[in-house]
Amino acid sequence: MKKKLARFDENDLEHFEPEAKVGLIATVNPEGLPHITLITALQAKTQAKLIWGQFSEGLSKQNVKTNPKTGFLIMTLDRSLWRGKALWTNTTTHGEDYEMFNNKPMFRYNAYFGIHTVHYMDLVETYGKESLPLVRIVLGSLLTMASKSAVKQKNNTGRILKPWAEGLFNRLDSIKFLSYIDKDGFPVLIPLIQCQATDSTRLAFSPLAYKDELNALRQDSSVAVFGLTLDMEDVLVRGVFTGFKRHRGVTLGCVDIHWVYNSMPPKPGQIYPEQELRTVVNF
Repeated sequence: MKKKLARFDENDLEHFEPEAKVGLIATVNPEGLPHITLITALQAKTQAKLIWGQFSEGLSKQNVKTNPKTGFLIMTLDRSLWRGKALWTNTTTHGEDYEMFNNKPMFRYNAYFGIHTVHYMDLVETYGKESLPLVRIVLGSLLTMASKSAVKQKNNTGRILKPWAEGLFNRLDSIKFLSYIDKDGFPVLIPLIQCQATDSTRLAFSPLAYKDELNALRQDSSVAVFGLTLDMEDVLVRGVFTGFKRHRGVTLGCVDIHWVYNSMPPKPGQIYPEQELRTVVNF
């Protein structure tokens, strides 16, 4: 069981400041379902407060205003990570934190966009510095790769993931993360790097890495899975966790996909189910 802390270690705060990192925020949408967003401008302001900068629009920025419960994950280039839960509190569009974000090289020299809003969150709990269990992740990825064809969908529902997105989940250099809604209503984030697509409608993964946390998933519950490449290309899917079963001697968990979302600028939006094109009438 993870030890719960109410404050960050003071020595860890400086590790959250670089822009070259993975920052994720999990939110809860109006239907009570998990949503994951990449926000590299996520860092600690104090040992008990997180801040993040917004430069584009998307569902997560809407979600926090209707349900302030969030989960977060920060992973640095040395594969150290920090996770936890936080409560969104407020925003500002000026002041020292606004200036701090816009003076970072990524935004100071960007001719197209800058940070226009700073968000604040109160830390609820964190678990201290963690390291990725690389051996278990590699073994879990190999086991998933060897057995995932056994859980390939046999129906003709049609393609859900586009070929590019399906390929992203199967790239060896892509990283994935899963989120579900905990009993306290906060979304939880779990690294799921071993996850792969069996086809365009289903994801599969070995629970070898993060086994205890993944065993907390309830069968038939809604989960979100976020896939990300080192080039900062990403895709988000949501679906139903169908449980763990053994296939070819390997335990696999599966997620049947029913929703796909592009969170990348300049135009985040739903990919599946496909939406009817509408004429733009207001400019």
